[in-house]
Amino acid sequence: MKRIFNLVSLGCPKNLVDSEVVYGLLEEAGWQGVDDPEEAAVLIINTCGFIQPAVEESIEEILQLAAYKSKDPAKKLVVIGCLVQRYREKLEAELEEVDLFVGTEGVPQVAALLDSLVEGKQLDSLIIADPFLMSSALPRRRSTPFYRAWLKITEGCDNHCSYCMIPSIRGRLRSRSEEDLIQEARELAAGGVRELSLVAQDLTAYGTDLYGKRRLESLVTRLLDETSVDWIRLLYLYPSTVSPELLDIIGGNSRVVPYLDIPLQHISSKILKAMNRRYTREEVIGLVNDIRIRIPDAALRTTLLIGFPGESEEDVREVEVFLREMELDHVGVFGYANEEGSAAEKFSRQVEEEEKQARLERIITLQAEISQRRLKRFVNTVEPVLIEGVSRETDLLLEGRTRYQAPDIDGCVLINEGDTRFGEIVDVEITEAQTYDLIGRVV
Repeated sequence: MKRIFNLVSLGCPKNLVDSEVVYGLLEEAGWQGVDDPEEAAVLIINTCGFIQPAVEESIEEILQLAAYKSKDPAKKLVVIGCLVQRYREKLEAELEEVDLFVGTEGVPQVAALLDSLVEGKQLDSLIIADPFLMSSALPRRRSTPFYRAWLKITEGCDNHCSYCMIPSIRGRLRSRSEEDLIQEARELAAGGVRELSLVAQDLTAYGTDLYGKRRLESLVTRLLDETSVDWIRLLYLYPSTVSPELLDIIGGNSRVVPYLDIPLQHISSKILKAMNRRYTREEVIGLVNDIRIRIPDAALRTTLLIGFPGESEEDVREVEVFLREMELDHVGVFGYANEEGSAAEKFSRQVEEEEKQARLERIITLQAEISQRRLKRFVNTVEPVLIEGVSRETDLLLEGRTRYQAPDIDGCVLINEGDTRFGEIVDVEITEAQTYDLIGRVV
């Protein structure tokens, strides 16, 4: 059998990094990757199992790939990642089309396992390996454009929020060493990366397991001193552990973009306690005010879970008041759904689905107005914009992002005048603000 594979990656940027390492390891072992599943001898899907919609998407994608195998029984189907780690034997029993299941920690073994698979060697159909931590020494075939990359600084999480399954899927917090991260960042910069986005389940926890204290501030300082990356972006900061020192580093250096992704999940102190989030409404307001003082131009992103068990109308009004008063730039609003095995699944006073959707729509509508109002402050200003290519809407426009817009999740800048190259950072005069996007011209 030819050693040709097709790899589909689902889920978050952290999962994408795993997929990039798998791809790199396979290439190093002599495998060839292709985009067309019909050309591949082995079909691989790196799944997400974080929340129910992601689970459903993963199952649907598995079945779509299984259709290729049904047409060509010689093909092998391999499922890896979070879905396997979470559901294990249940998947093995229900998805007979799959030849091999590999959990999240099996990344370094995938190449050897595929070799054995195509050679007809007897394998256990389910592989749950010991904990694995990414390293700069591993080969990585990046799937992002040449000018940007993800830097995964930790694995796992110790927060144990009552609605979340990540600790049971990804395990306890494991931090990579500063030296290893600096080495990888240098290599990425040498390869043309201009925007480096640090990702983890909780960036602010970085170092507590390895060094006995939080070391995100030290890591960011070293990235500034020892790499040439133009933009450093910090994603997923835990609210109660965002330090004044970190804010001062962001506010004092233009290469750390003034953009903070701080998942709040709610604002009612009662609901936050039930979620096992270690902060109160008053502390959140204090944090936002401190950010506004230390980083006046900061863009703030958060996520909110609406309809958590026990949530009352008063709790929802607290969210509305907070959004109106604090005016965050980007807010992802999601309806709470019970996750099998989570603590919150067993909580009483579950919110009815109809009521949950009504509350959700209220918050989304309110935030859309706020987001557009926040964007209007850029009109008639000149902002550095990272050019990403031709617009996804029309080939008549270019598309890029300011420092205040993160890749893949926020809006963009649509450029209707001027010419430049992809991957360049250029000055753009902002002429118009839409609900989530900006419009401008190269100056």
